[in-house]
Amino acid sequence: MLIAFSVAPLGAGESVTDAVADAVRIVRESGLPNRTDSMFTTIEGEWDECMDVVRRATEAVGRHGHRVSLVLKADIRPGHTDELTGKVERVEARLAAQ
Repeated sequence: MLIAFSVAPLGAGESVTDAVADAVRIVRESGLPNRTDSMFTTIEGEWDECMDVVRRATEAVGRHGHRVSLVLKADIRPGHTDELTGKVERVEARLAAQ
């Protein structure tokens, strides 16, 4: 499965950089394939391991404020792996063929 999520503290002031860095550190230390961009972090793995990473990242961010905002989107497709890059590669190949 792929999970794209964004987590941020509420009530922590204008900048959330430190909180987001704590969350991304947990993601990277998990060993799961991952990618972070300006809006979301995407991870790939099995249901339980992905949800554990999201939970721990959310808890880390929660230490920076009184409330946490979590946005999560999941692509659950049993039997498929390497979709973190595979989905993008298929679109790029289609664009190159046109």
